[in-house]
Amino acid sequence: MESYVLDWANLLLRWLHVITAIAWIGSSFYFVFLDSSLTPPEDEDLKKQGVSGELWAVHGGGFYHPVKFAVSPPKLPGHLHWFFWESYSTWLSGFALFTVSYLYSAGTYLIDKSRMDWAPATAIAVALGFFVVFWLLYDGICRVFGQRKNGDAIVGALVLVLVCVASWLACHWFAGRAAFLLMGAMIATSMSANVFFWIIPGQRTVVQQIKDGLPVDPIHGKRGKQRSVHNTYFTLPVLFAMLSNHYSFTYTHPQNWLVLIAMMFAGAAIRQFFVMRHGYKLGRNAHPWPYAAAGVVVLLALIAWMRPAPVAPAAAAAAPAAANFAQVQKVLAARCYMCHGEAVQMKNVRLDSPEQVKAHAQAVYQQVVVTRIMPMNNATGITDEERALVGAWFQAGAPTAP
Repeated sequence: MESYVLDWANLLLRWLHVITAIAWIGSSFYFVFLDSSLTPPEDEDLKKQGVSGELWAVHGGGFYHPVKFAVSPPKLPGHLHWFFWESYSTWLSGFALFTVSYLYSAGTYLIDKSRMDWAPATAIAVALGFFVVFWLLYDGICRVFGQRKNGDAIVGALVLVLVCVASWLACHWFAGRAAFLLMGAMIATSMSANVFFWIIPGQRTVVQQIKDGLPVDPIHGKRGKQRSVHNTYFTLPVLFAMLSNHYSFTYTHPQNWLVLIAMMFAGAAIRQFFVMRHGYKLGRNAHPWPYAAAGVVVLLALIAWMRPAPVAPAAAAAAPAAANFAQVQKVLAARCYMCHGEAVQMKNVRLDSPEQVKAHAQAVYQQVVVTRIMPMNNATGITDEERALVGAWFQAGAPTAP
């Protein structure tokens, strides 16, 4: 029953997390496009009001004319829409999902004893420490270097180094699947912290200054804009980290930390292409194709580097020509029953009866032989010979007769 309840919690939290993330990323991408596509106002009345940019757009059968005030509007409207619940809801649902999926079962999903054989409580504390330490270091870099000459370039370079170090540590301390997700959650935490600690407080300060009739300090808008830009470059790397748990060939690679860094770099480079593409259309910058090309080259290099090695003839000959159910049942009893037996049925899968094995034969073959992600982190020590035996059994039609 516990496993069943956790599965439902995982499903509903994942559903909620995806919905809120779509809302947050969608609004973020839209406002990056909007800022990059604004042109100086042509109407004299808009210029007198302090409008710094405008955009004409058509969508859904209607015409839209958003304008932007560089510092503040001459008068606040009665209703002002704020963009923050998308961020907060995404983080809260994501952290809840991370807790249910990884922290609650840290011994199974977070720890790989071949890397670090530590207690679950220690692993949880270190994982949560990643969130806090990365945010403090990243925020410190922004505070110290963000407003200096060439500050954006300096911050970008230092944050890249910080992400590389964190990736190496995560992939050497935690199970590969957890390490990738932890990196995504770590960066996403800083994205939401940017909204919570900088963007929204700065906007509230500006609004209050307008209400009090005080001069508006433009530094709040500049800082908020800087953190918002950081968030847009973090987005594609975070999305890859979150999706990677479905593709075991990435996080099980011997140099998985390099795979993670390369994929994140490719995502950031491709995002830069889309950001600068709006300015190119208005003649503000050169065509940003080199950024897209750099991202694609990294992806192609990864595909070539990670290609599976050909199976040696001797290894192929060692695979059993056929396997009966009794042989496979011994493997399942030794390697799988502890999580999929009478006492526990994780993911609502039970393998201690011929009927159940037959029902889940396809999944067993995919998880044990094709993707090799089960047993999780190979906690039960299944051998290559045992995987080959399961594969031969499935190829023979997955018989369950004695």
